[in-house]
Amino acid sequence: MAAAAAAAAVGGPQQPQPELPAPGLALDKAATAAHLKAALSRPDNRAGAEELQALLERVLSAERPLAAAAGGEEAAAGGAGGPGAAEEEALEWCKCLLAGGSGYDEFCAAVRAYDPAALCGLVWTANFVAYRCRTCGISPCMSLCAECFHQGDHTGHDFNMFRSQAGGACDCGDSNVMRESGFCKRHQIKSSSNIPCVPKDLLMMSEFVLPRFIFCLIQYLREGYNEPAADVPSEKDLNKVLQLLEPQISFLEDLTKMGGAMRSVLTQVLTNQQNYKDLTSGLGENTYAKKSHEKYLIALKSSGLTYPEDKLIYGMQEPSAGTSTLAVQGFAGATGTLGQVDSSDEEDQDGSQGLGKRKRVKLSSGTKDQSIMDVLKHKSFLEELLFWTIKYEFPQKMVTFLLNMLPDQEYKVAFTKTFVQHYAFIMKTLKKSHESDTMSNRIVHISVQLFSNEELARQVTEECQLLDIMVTVLLYMMESCLIKSELQDEENSLHVVVNCGEALLKNNTYWPLVSDFINILSHQSVAKRFLEDHGLLVTWMNFVSFFQGMNLNKRELNEHVEFESQTYYAAFAAELEACAQPMWGLLSHCKVRETQEYTRNVVRYCLEALQDWFDAINFVDEPAPNQVSFHLPLHRYYAMFLSKAVKCQELDLDSVLPDQEMLMKLMIHPLQIQASLAEIHSNMWVRNGLQIKGQAMTYVQSHFCNSMIDPDIYLLQVCASRLDPDYVISSVFERFKVVDLLTMASQHQNIVLDAEHERSMLEGALTFLVILLSLRLHLGMSDDEILRAEMVAQLCMNDRTHSSLLDLIPENPNPKSGIIPGSYSFESVLSTVADFKAPVFEPGGSMQQGMYTPKGEVWDQEFDPVMVILRTVYRRDVQSAMDRYTAFLKQSGKFSGNPWPPYKKRTPLHPSYKGLMRLLHCKTLHIVLFTLLYKILMDHQNLSEHVLCMVLYLIELGLENSPEEESDEEAPVGGPERCHDSWFPGSNLVSNMRHFINYVRVRVPETAPEVKRDSPASTSSDSLGSLQNSGTAQVFSLVAERRRKFQEIINRSSSEANQVVRPKTSSKWCAPGSAPQLTTAILEIKESILSLLIKLHHKLSGKQNSYYPPWLDDIEILIQPEIPKYSHGDGITAVERILLKAALQSRMNKRLIEEICRKVTPPVPPKKITAAEKKTLDKEERRQKARERQQKLLAEFASRQKSFMETAMDVDSPETDIPMEITTAEPQVSEAVYDCVICGQSGPSSEDRPTGLVVLLQASSVLGQCRDSIEPKKLPVTEEEQIYPWDTCAAVHDVRLSLLQRYFKDSSCLLAVSVGWEGGVYVQTCGHTLHIDCHKSYMESLRNDQVLQGFSVDKGEFTCPLCRQFANSVLPCYPGSSVENNLWQRPSNRSMQDLIKEVEELQGRPGVFTSETNLSKEMESVMKDIKNTTQKKYRDYSKTPSSPDNDFLFMYSVARTNLELELIHRGGNLCSGGASTAGKRSCLNQLFHVLALHMRLYSIDSEYNPWRKLTQLIEDMNSQLRNEEQLEVPILYHDVTSLLLIQILTMPHPLHKDHFTCIVKVLFTLLYTQALAALSVKCSEEDRSAWKHVGALKKNPCDAEKSYEVLLSFVISELSKGKLYHEEGSQECAMVSPIAWSPESMERYLQDFCLPFLRITSLLQHHLFGEDLPSCQEEEEFSVLASCLGLLPAFYQTAHPFISASCLNWPVPAFDIISQWCFEINSFTERHAEQGKALLIQESRWKLPHLLQLPENYNTIFQYYHRKTCSVCTKVPKDPAVCLVCGTFVCLKGLCCKQQSYCECVLHSQNCGAGTGIFLLINASVIIIIRGHRFCLWGSVYLDAHGEEDRDLRRGKPLYICKERYKVLEQQWISHTFDHINKRWGPHYNGL
Repeated sequence: MAAAAAAAAVGGPQQPQPELPAPGLALDKAATAAHLKAALSRPDNRAGAEELQALLERVLSAERPLAAAAGGEEAAAGGAGGPGAAEEEALEWCKCLLAGGSGYDEFCAAVRAYDPAALCGLVWTANFVAYRCRTCGISPCMSLCAECFHQGDHTGHDFNMFRSQAGGACDCGDSNVMRESGFCKRHQIKSSSNIPCVPKDLLMMSEFVLPRFIFCLIQYLREGYNEPAADVPSEKDLNKVLQLLEPQISFLEDLTKMGGAMRSVLTQVLTNQQNYKDLTSGLGENTYAKKSHEKYLIALKSSGLTYPEDKLIYGMQEPSAGTSTLAVQGFAGATGTLGQVDSSDEEDQDGSQGLGKRKRVKLSSGTKDQSIMDVLKHKSFLEELLFWTIKYEFPQKMVTFLLNMLPDQEYKVAFTKTFVQHYAFIMKTLKKSHESDTMSNRIVHISVQLFSNEELARQVTEECQLLDIMVTVLLYMMESCLIKSELQDEENSLHVVVNCGEALLKNNTYWPLVSDFINILSHQSVAKRFLEDHGLLVTWMNFVSFFQGMNLNKRELNEHVEFESQTYYAAFAAELEACAQPMWGLLSHCKVRETQEYTRNVVRYCLEALQDWFDAINFVDEPAPNQVSFHLPLHRYYAMFLSKAVKCQELDLDSVLPDQEMLMKLMIHPLQIQASLAEIHSNMWVRNGLQIKGQAMTYVQSHFCNSMIDPDIYLLQVCASRLDPDYVISSVFERFKVVDLLTMASQHQNIVLDAEHERSMLEGALTFLVILLSLRLHLGMSDDEILRAEMVAQLCMNDRTHSSLLDLIPENPNPKSGIIPGSYSFESVLSTVADFKAPVFEPGGSMQQGMYTPKGEVWDQEFDPVMVILRTVYRRDVQSAMDRYTAFLKQSGKFSGNPWPPYKKRTPLHPSYKGLMRLLHCKTLHIVLFTLLYKILMDHQNLSEHVLCMVLYLIELGLENSPEEESDEEAPVGGPERCHDSWFPGSNLVSNMRHFINYVRVRVPETAPEVKRDSPASTSSDSLGSLQNSGTAQVFSLVAERRRKFQEIINRSSSEANQVVRPKTSSKWCAPGSAPQLTTAILEIKESILSLLIKLHHKLSGKQNSYYPPWLDDIEILIQPEIPKYSHGDGITAVERILLKAALQSRMNKRLIEEICRKVTPPVPPKKITAAEKKTLDKEERRQKARERQQKLLAEFASRQKSFMETAMDVDSPETDIPMEITTAEPQVSEAVYDCVICGQSGPSSEDRPTGLVVLLQASSVLGQCRDSIEPKKLPVTEEEQIYPWDTCAAVHDVRLSLLQRYFKDSSCLLAVSVGWEGGVYVQTCGHTLHIDCHKSYMESLRNDQVLQGFSVDKGEFTCPLCRQFANSVLPCYPGSSVENNLWQRPSNRSMQDLIKEVEELQGRPGVFTSETNLSKEMESVMKDIKNTTQKKYRDYSKTPSSPDNDFLFMYSVARTNLELELIHRGGNLCSGGASTAGKRSCLNQLFHVLALHMRLYSIDSEYNPWRKLTQLIEDMNSQLRNEEQLEVPILYHDVTSLLLIQILTMPHPLHKDHFTCIVKVLFTLLYTQALAALSVKCSEEDRSAWKHVGALKKNPCDAEKSYEVLLSFVISELSKGKLYHEEGSQECAMVSPIAWSPESMERYLQDFCLPFLRITSLLQHHLFGEDLPSCQEEEEFSVLASCLGLLPAFYQTAHPFISASCLNWPVPAFDIISQWCFEINSFTERHAEQGKALLIQESRWKLPHLLQLPENYNTIFQYYHRKTCSVCTKVPKDPAVCLVCGTFVCLKGLCCKQQSYCECVLHSQNCGAGTGIFLLINASVIIIIRGHRFCLWGSVYLDAHGEEDRDLRRGKPLYICKERYKVLEQQWISHTFDHINKRWGPHYNGL
C-alpha cells in the first residue's frame, strides 16, 4: 500500500528547488517529520505523500554535493560549508524522517525489538579470526564468528580457528550449511513464533524515504564514474568518490544491523521494479535525471555491454528444457578451426610482453552464445547497485552492506539471481583490474555465501543457467591467452594451449571463478545437471583440452638454458585448480550404480576430445623425442572416471574402453612422462636448469600426486592389461632408451643414451615396471587400505608430526569426497600403525615436537618399498627409509647385515584388471630377465645391485601371480613359429625358468672379446641341433620389428593378420653409417634362469656350493611356505625365497634345482680385466668409494672435535687447579699459568703481556624482578586483572633510595645502598683465556671478514675461538697466584682491636695506578666496557651529575649484582654448597681485582668513613649533628652488604683472611642491631613493654652482650627516647602483624633477617680465598655459614637450640655503641617519624624471580589480546605482543608507537629488561627474544594435542601450555644464557 502510494506520488516529479530547506525547517526537523508521519497515516494520504516527495527532492538532490566536489576548493569555500556539509545535512534529515519525529536512537531500539534473529549473519572482512567445525559443517565452507563458536558446544569436535583470507559471514542458525546441534545458544530457538508483529506505522516512513535515498546514492555513483583513459588507471578518482560516499553507505549498513524488520523493508525497496523504473528512466523534464541516465548508458557501453530493448530481457525467459543455450554443434568444431592469429589484443595492456615471438591465438568467435558475455539489463535498484559495485571494483563497504542483507530470505534469492546475471561482467572487470588480488577476495567473499547453499545453487542453476554462464565465462577467460601448441608436430599442429607466462595464469586471476565452480559442483543436484547436459560436457572437455600439453619442456642438448622460466608453478596450479578439482567434485557424485550413465557421458566426450587432440597434434605412433609436458588433464579425467566406474559403479570396463589403436596412443604420453622422470633424475636434463627438477618433484608431491602421477600410472595399467604384453614391455624399454644395453655381449653401442646414464635409466625402467605391476591404488584397494598404505610409506621415510602427516597424505582435493583428513578413520589408522613420541627437551635447548614413529610390526610386515619410491619427492628419502628399516632389523635381531627392500604381498587384483599379469608371463620380459641375470653374473659394466634387486622382484612377482597350475608335461606349442620361440617354448614364467638356452648369436663391436674366440660350433658334435636353438640375442632388433608389425596388424584388416612372415633381423637400432664395425658372434651360454639364480647365490655369498635346497632337510617347508626367516634379508635371502617358490610351483623345477646343486659347479675364474676395461670401470663406483672415504674422514674429524670440546669444557679452568697442588709446607707460591686459545702458548699473565678471560658483559634486570610473595604473578587475561610493579625488588630499592635522598646528604646516600637491581652488569665467562694482544689481532681479522654476521664486531662482539660461545669483552687476569696466597690465609693470633686498626690504616692509603703498563690500560678499557654495557640512567643516581660518588656506587654495585645473581643460580640459598658449575666458570675473582683497582682511586674521606662509626665511640654526638647543614645517613639505615663490599674493595689486594673476618664480625653487629630495631617496630606496644621488662631483668649476667632479649630491651628503651614509636594512631595497625611473637618466632625472624648477608659474604669468601662451601640442611644454614665465616667460636657446642646472638663479637661495649646508633635515628625521627619507621623495616627476603604464569589454554590469551587496543596509540595493533616479564601489551613493529626511531618492543626491552625482552607474539603463538641489538625467534611454549607448535596459528587447533618448555625459557632468562643456547640471531635495527 505504502509502496504504491510512494510510486503514485513520484508520478509527476516537480521541479527541484535548488536552495536548501529554509532555516526554520532545518531547526525543526523533528516536528516536520512528526507532521509528515501523521499526514501519511491518514487513510487518504495523497497530500502527505506529495509533501514528503517535495521535501525529499529538496534534501536529497544529488546535484549539489558532487558538483562541489568536482569544482574543487573554490566551490568548497563558497558553497554551504563544502561538500560534506550538505551530505551530513541530508543524512540528518533522513534519520529524522525515518524516526518520524521521535529520537533516532529510540527508533533503532524499537525496530530491533522486532528482530526475529534466527540467523547470525555477522559479516567480516579479511584477517578476521573465525572458526570452522568440520563435525558440524554440512558445507566445507561453513564458518562461525568467535562469539557463536564459544557459545555453542564443540567439545571433542574437529574444529580449527582460522584467519579469514577473503572475508566471510557467520553461518550460525543456517541449517542449510551446518547441523543444528552446532548452533549457539542465541540461534538455537526458532524465534519467529514469539516475536510480535511489526506495527505498521513504525516503518512507514522508511518505505517512503529509502527509495529516494538509494536512488540518490546511485546518482552519486553514476556521476562519479569516469571511464578510465586508455592506460591510466583511475583508481584515485574512484577512491575519492567512495570516500565522499562513506557516510551514506555506512548509514545503509547501520540500517541492516537493525534486524529483520528493517531488512525486509530494504529488500522491498531494492527489488521493487516499479520504483526503479519511475525514478531512473530519465524521462520527464528533469534535466539532471536525464544527464544521470545518459552517464549510466555510457558506462554500460564502455563496459562492452549492450542495453537490449525490453523484448530481449536476458535471463528471464525460461530456457527450453533439455538443451542449454550453448550451441552444441558449433562448439565441437571450435578448436578445430583456428581463427585469425591476432597479436594485438585490445583487452590486455600487457599482451605482447614476455611472450617472445609466440603469437596469441584467438578462436573464431560466433561459436558461443554471445548474450552471456554482452547483455545486461537492470530492472531494480539492487541490480544497478551491484553493477556499480562491480564498476568500482568491489569497495569493502558496499560488499559488507550487500552481505549484511543476506539473512533476509527473499533478498538472498533476489541477490543471488542478480549476482549470476552479472557474473560474466564481474569476470571481465576482474581480468582488467589492476588490483586483481583484492578484488578476487571480495568476489569470493560474496560468492561463497551464495553458492555454498545447495538449495539456492540449485534454484539459480535451473532458473538462471548458472552452469552455462560459468563454463562460458571460464572459456572466455582462458581464450585471451591461448598460443599454438608445439607438442609433437610443431609446424602443422592445430592444437592451442594456454600460455602459462600470461598474467592471468601467473597471478592466478582465474581463481575466484574456479573456486565458485568447484563450490557449486559440490552440490549433488547441480553436479547431476552438469553430468546430464551433453552440450556442457562437450564445452567443458574443450576447456580442459586448453591445458592438455601446456608448458612444454624441450631438453637442452648443447648449452645451459639462459633464463630458467618459472612458469611451471602456474601450470601445475592451473591444472590442479581448473581441471583436477572440478573433476574430483564431479567424481564425488558418481559413487553408486545408479550414476553409471554420468560416467558413460564423461568418458565418451573425454575420448572424443582426446581423439581430436591426437588429430590436432598429428600424432601417429612415435612421440617426438626430447620433449615432455607434465600436463595431460584429458588422460587423467578419462583414467579417474574409469577407476570410479569399476570401483563404485560396477560398470564393465571393456564397455567404456576404446579400440586397441586408441589404447596404444593413450599409453604413449603418460609413459613418456615416466621415462622423462627417470631422465631428469639421471641428470640428463641438467641444462634446463633447476626448474625441471622442480617439475618432476611437484608431479609426485603430496598435493598433486593423486591428480597427476596416480591417474597416469593407472591409465598405463589399464592399457597394459588390454594390449599385447610383448608390445608393452618392449615399448617401456624403448621409451627408457635402454634397448641396446640388453645384450648378452659384454660391450655394446647405444646411440640414444650416453654410457654414464645407462645404469640409472635401466634402474628407472625396471623400477617403473615393478611399480606398474605391483601398485594397487586403483586396482582393488579399499579407501582404508589406501590410507593405511600412504601413511605407512610416509612414516617409514621419517618420523612425522601429526600435521605434516595430514599434509603429506594425498586426499581428494575436494574435501567432501574420499578420506577427509582429520576424519575418524585417519586417527584410527594412525593409532594402529604408529606410536607417539612425546616432545623431549635436550639440555642444549633444541626443542623437539611430538612425533609419530612406525610400530615394530609395521616395519616387519607392512613396509612397502614400492609405495615409498612412488611417494618420495627427494631420492634421499628412499635411502632414509631403507636406513631406518635396517636399523629396525638390527635392533630387533631379525637381520644384522645390509638388508634388501623386502618383498610385500599385494592386495588381490580386481577381476577387470587380471590382464595386467600377462606382462609377467611374456617371453620378451623373460628374455630381458635372463639377459640381465647373465650380465650380472658375468660382471658386465653398468649394472648395479639395484638392477638385480628389481630383476628378482619381477621374477618373484611372476611366481606369485602365475596363471592356473601348469601341467608338468609340456605340450608342444602349435601354430606358426614366432620369433621368440627360439628362446623360450611357452609364455609361463614357471616353466620358462627351467628352460636351458645353449647358444646365442649376438651383434658386437669388432673389438669385443667374444669375437676373438673360435666359434664353438665347429667342434661341438651337437652343433647343428644347438644352433637351431640359438635365439638372436640382440633381443630387441626383434622387438622393434614386432612393434612395426603390430602397427601394421592394427592398420590392416584382421584377415591378413595371419600371414605373418618371420622377420629378418632388422638394423633399425643402428643409425646408418654410425657403427659399421658391428659383427656377429655366437656365445655359448648353457644356462637356464634357475641355474643362473643358483650361481648368483654362490656369487653373492662368496662361497662355492653355498646353496643347498632346504626341503631336502625339512620337507615341511614345502607345506607351509610362509617362513618368517625369508621375509627379511639381503640378496642371498631373496634368491633362496625365489628358488623355494619355484620349487613349490612345479615338481620339475624342484627336481632341476636338486640336480643343479648336485653337479659341483667349477669355480668361476677371477675375471681378468683388460686395461681398456679398467678405464671404463664404472665412474660411479669410483665416485662412490671416494664419497665413502670422505664420509669416513669427516666422521673421524667430527668425533675428534667432539672429544676435544668435551675435554675443553670439563677440565676445570686452570685458575682453580693450580693452588690445590701446593702443599702448605712450601711457602713459595707458583704463579697461575694460563693457556691462550689463539696462539696456544701457556704462561703467567704479566704486566706487559696480560692474559684475559673471554667474558660476556650484559645488562640485566632479572634481580629487579624478584618479588616478596611466593604466589607467582599471572598474565592478565581479563580487564580486571592487572599487574602492578610496586612490589618488585627494583621498585622497593628505588623508593628507598629516593627517600634517603630526600632527607640526607647525597654523597652519603650513595654509600648506603646498592644499585644494579635494574640494569646491573652481569659478567659471565666460558672459562677460556687468551693473550690480550692475540685477541686484538683476532678482532681485526673478524672485522675484515664480512661473512660472519650474527654479531657486530664493531661493538666488540666475537665468539670464543675455542668453544664458539658469544662474548664481547676480555677481563684481564691479575698477575700473581690465582687465589689469594696461602700465607695470607693462616690464622694469626692478633686481637680484634689490632685488626680493626690495621683495616682502618689500610683503607686510608690511597690507591695508585701503577705506571702506564699494558695491564693497567686493559683494566681501564674493560672498566669502560662494563660502564657502557648498561644505559646511563642505570649508572647515574646522584643529584649532581657525573660526581665521583656515582662511579663508586656503580662499581661496588657491579660486584653486588654478580654475587646476588650467582646466589639465584644456586637456587637462592647455599644449602647445596660445593663449587657449583657457576663456580667453575666464575670470573668474580678477576672482576674484583678490576673493581678494587678502580675503587681505590677514590679515597673516602676518613671523616666519613663508616668504619669509624662502626668501631669507635664518638664523644659528643650533639656537636657532631649540629655542624652539618645536611645529615649523614644514620648507620642503622645503611645496607650492610653494600658496606661489606665497600670495605673489601677499598682494601689493598691481596687481602688478609684475618682482615676479611674482622670486617665481617664488625658488620654482623650492625646487622643484628638493625634486625632488633626492625623487630621492635614491627610488634605492638604491649609486646614492646613486655620485652623491655624481660630484657632489663637479665641485664646483669656476663654474656648480656650475646643475649637477644637484653639487646632488644635496650634497643627499645633507647629508641623510645625519640618519637619513633609515637603517632600510634590508626596507621600503626597496618604495621602490626597479627601473630603473637614467641621466642622461637623471634629467633627465626632475626635469622631470616641476617641470612642474605651471610650468604653473600660466604660466596665472596669462597671466591676470594677459594674455600669450598659446606653443604647443609635448610634449618642449619645460618649456623653453618656463621661458623664458616668465623663468627662462631670454634668450640661452640650446638647441643641446645641455636641462638643467633651467640655469633656477635662486639668491637666496643655493645650498649654504648647501640645507644650511639639509636641517637642518630632519634634525632631524625624528631621531625620525620613516619619515614624513619619505613626506613628501618627493610624487606630482605626476596623470592626467586619468575616469568608470569600463563593460562593452560592459549585461546584464553588469544581472545583477550588479539582485539585489545594499545594503550599508547589506542588502535588495535596489527602484530600485538605481550611482555612475559611484566605483562605490558605492546605493538610489534608498529610505526604508531615509534619513539626516536625505536619501535615499541625494542623500547620496552630496554626499559623493562635493560636490553633483554621476552615477548609472546599473540597472532603467532611464538616467543621472540630481544637481546640488545639482536633478536631471535625462540619457539613456542604452547603445543597442540599432538605435541606440535602451531607457528602463526596456521592450523588453528587448540593449544595448551607446555610447562617443560616454559621452564626452559625461564631458566635461560634467569641464567642469562639466551646468547649461548639460541643460535639464529639477527639484527633488528630497532624495528620490532
